[in-house]
Amino acid sequence: MSDEVPTTDDREPALVVTSMIDHVLDLAATWTNWDGRPMHADERLYTPHKAIRRVTDHLIDHLAEVEARLAGSPTTPDRWHASASTTPADLAPFTDQDLDEARSRLTRLSQIWAARLTALTPDQLDRSPGAGWTFRQIAFHVAESAYYADAVGDLSVAGSDH
Repeated sequence: MSDEVPTTDDREPALVVTSMIDHVLDLAATWTNWDGRPMHADERLYTPHKAIRRVTDHLIDHLAEVEARLAGSPTTPDRWHASASTTPADLAPFTDQDLDEARSRLTRLSQIWAARLTALTPDQLDRSPGAGWTFRQIAFHVAESAYYADAVGDLSVAGSDH
């Protein structure tokens, strides 16, 4: 993922974020077939758990930024290890229970993001308070989190080559 200023378009920011989450969950529904071998993308390793962790962390990080800026508070710098780190938990099998947990977590984050973004006026989306990207740009940036899930891919075909 890039830290360059995200490109935006005329799509509703809430739909951009919620569509990304739907895409991630569609892919995650296939990950119970994962054979335990990490996937390689851009010189990093990815697994189902790592993809869910990175998408979730990214959504939380930027949601906290949006809320802090709206409240006029300083933002908290993130301390995530990001995708450079693959933890032992990332290497665990991805079970039906893990999928249920991911659905619960990401569905709720989708709802929170949609509520927050749709409550903002177009002016607030494009002239956001505080330093940093506009809230519209942040929404399009967090939608790039699909990258992590795409790195794992669709594992619906048993024995698929990844």
